[in-house]
Amino acid sequence: MLQNTENMVVELLRVMLVDDHSLCRSGLTELLEHRAGVKVVGATGEPSQVIRILEEQKPDLLVLDLRLASTDGLSILRTIRAEGFETPVVILTMSDSEADLSAALRAGVRGYLLKDMEPEEVIDSIVRAARGEMVVSSAMTMKLAQILQSGPKISAMSDLVASLTERERQVLEHVARGQSNKVIARELDISHNTVKLHVRHIMEKLNLRSRVEAAVFAFEYRSSPDGVRASESALRSHSV
Repeated sequence: MLQNTENMVVELLRVMLVDDHSLCRSGLTELLEHRAGVKVVGATGEPSQVIRILEEQKPDLLVLDLRLASTDGLSILRTIRAEGFETPVVILTMSDSEADLSAALRAGVRGYLLKDMEPEEVIDSIVRAARGEMVVSSAMTMKLAQILQSGPKISAMSDLVASLTERERQVLEHVARGQSNKVIARELDISHNTVKLHVRHIMEKLNLRSRVEAAVFAFEYRSSPDGVRASESALRSHSV
């Protein structure tokens, strides 16, 4: 459930499902609507219907299977982005392939979940993703770490962080907490479009491919010796 603090109207999280297995669609719909209070505003296995449902229902989140009979989920994702839809996407799949995870992250998904997860864990992850958090199946975290090893090394992180403006560092910290652009805009008292611009610059400067990678980068930097020293320096400057 989401609560609008301005008018105190409680709104249901709105989720759309794309999966060509009807049993999976109906089962997930049942779980989300009856255990999590989520409104499933569209469920289809036909790629041709995705754009229409997005236009009509404007869901908070799209849960997308990676393998469909006629196409693949990432092709659908590229299509909806080309049409101008920015709806966050979470992949729900049977594939535990590192290559598939890497491709999904490069495509900018908000999460990657496996269908063999416990039902309650799937529900919780989808709800968290709809609220703006990044979610990755615990079974994929080691593979995520392996993918990130090809990214910047700890020794190079300081130079990359130094390339960020003060505001970009603030935005990165909020991204690392799993917050959505809308929440970050409210927290920093800036416009939604300004946050989007900062996030794009952060991705370019740090050579990252998704918000998940940005969150992991921020965590690793904070845990590094340079990050610890930077935090201590910041604390001392604020205490003066």
